[in-house]
Amino acid sequence: MKWNFWIDLYIRTHCVARGLRPLTLVAYENTLKQFHLWVQVKLADRAPDEITTRDVLSYVQYLRDVRSNGGSAVNRAVVVLRRFYCAMVAMGYLEHNSNPLVAFPSIKAVPRKLPVSLSQDQVSRLLAEPRPDTIIGLRDRALLALLYGTGIRASECASLRNHQVDLKQLTITVRGKGGNERVIPLNPQLAALMEAYAQARGLAMATAPFFRSRFGRLLSRGGVYERVRTWGQRSRIGVTLSPHRIRHTFATHLVRAGVGLVTIRDLLGHRLITSTQIYLHVTADDLRAAAARHPISRLLDTVKTLIATGPLPFQKSPPRYGTG
Repeated sequence: MKWNFWIDLYIRTHCVARGLRPLTLVAYENTLKQFHLWVQVKLADRAPDEITTRDVLSYVQYLRDVRSNGGSAVNRAVVVLRRFYCAMVAMGYLEHNSNPLVAFPSIKAVPRKLPVSLSQDQVSRLLAEPRPDTIIGLRDRALLALLYGTGIRASECASLRNHQVDLKQLTITVRGKGGNERVIPLNPQLAALMEAYAQARGLAMATAPFFRSRFGRLLSRGGVYERVRTWGQRSRIGVTLSPHRIRHTFATHLVRAGVGLVTIRDLLGHRLITSTQIYLHVTADDLRAAAARHPISRLLDTVKTLIATGPLPFQKSPPRYGTG
């Protein structure tokens, strides 16, 4: 009972006060309940204030060996536990010296995977796949174009309301992580696709969702994922598609077009520039590809055929001239 009380208290007071998103709250709660389940089985349901640093180390080993969790998943679990216990100390439910995460060794950060993006040809095939002769086809083409043309998240796309879309000023206003709003400009061709869908869909209240299901209800975040995945399969682009991969593609193509990281950070809604710096690899890859195409490679292949085989002297002696 004590575990349930502490977890509920932490989620309702500390996490909600920080303005965490509902999905983040669910993830935190599931992580803590998973740890509690392990404590019930392995430690005879020991109370939260009786957990030791050694117990947490054993749990980390369990995640790696039994559940086969990768470094990122293990790091997330440790971070959630560390914040949970720090909050309990801050609220006076636990002494500082009783916090099992105080002396817990830091886990080396897992190198971030480079984002996989689509080529321009793949994007072209994807956008051309939905048929524009039905309302659903117009909706899905506008939805795919909006994700690629603005780089917004699936949750931001699903929660988009009519009053947030200004097709005259060519802007949309979205609410991102932490409740932060940002205004994103629209390409005129993208705005035309959205206008065609809005006209076919019909008038709606300003607070109504912009993208609606075939039954007139909100197209949920899961619905956005499903439509993107479906059109990715139908267009046969050869990769598993998700809204986040389209978001990576948006940023990657901007980097290749010479757009600065600060601008891309603001468009993506990143809080820190370090989150955007992952796209710097694109420039490095392009430089390597350019170096590989340099004509020096062909010239050196020609020179290679002129090099004699076998042992060579270290240096040729200069010619000796007679005195006459």
